[in-house]
Amino acid sequence: MHLSLHYPIFGTEIICPHCRQKIPALTLTDTYLCDRHGAFEANPDTQELVHLPSGRSWRQWESKWYRQHTHADGIRFEIHEALDRLYTEGFRATQVTIAGRYRELVSSYLEHSQPWREESPNIASPRLYGLSVYFSSEDQADSCWDIINFTLEKEPGVPRHYPYRFLFE
Repeated sequence: MHLSLHYPIFGTEIICPHCRQKIPALTLTDTYLCDRHGAFEANPDTQELVHLPSGRSWRQWESKWYRQHTHADGIRFEIHEALDRLYTEGFRATQVTIAGRYRELVSSYLEHSQPWREESPNIASPRLYGLSVYFSSEDQADSCWDIINFTLEKEPGVPRHYPYRFLFE
C-alpha cells in the first residue's frame, strides 16, 4: 500500500486558510489540524476543506484557498479587505468581477446608479463600494469561477473616495 493513501486528498500538509501557516495531516483520516484554528476536514467528493468548528468551507485554485460563501456579508467583507490591501500597496480598483454563482446572494447589496443622459437609459451599471460590478458568465468553460470569488481590476494610484485614507497618512 502506498504511503500517500494514508493521508487526506491534499497531501501530508497544507497551508491553513486562516493563518497561512503549514499544518499537518492526521494519518488515516481526512483531517488537518491547526494549533490555532482547530480541525479542517478534507472532503474527497467535493474537493472542499471544511473548518469543523465553524462549518466554513474552502476550495483550492492554483495552490490558494478560496472561501466558499453562503452569506452576502462574507463576500462583501472579503472584497472590502482586498480593496484595503490594494490601497496599502499603492493601487486603486477600477472594477470588480464577481463569480456568477453569487449573483443572487449579493444583488440586493448593489447600488444601482442612474445612467448619464448621453448613455442609453437601459444601461445602468450596478456598483459596490463605488466600483462597477460585473458577474462571470454562468456558461464559461473556465472552471476557475467555480472556485474563486471575485477579481479586481486595478491601476496605480490612490482611490478617489476611499473612506479610510486618512488612517494611513
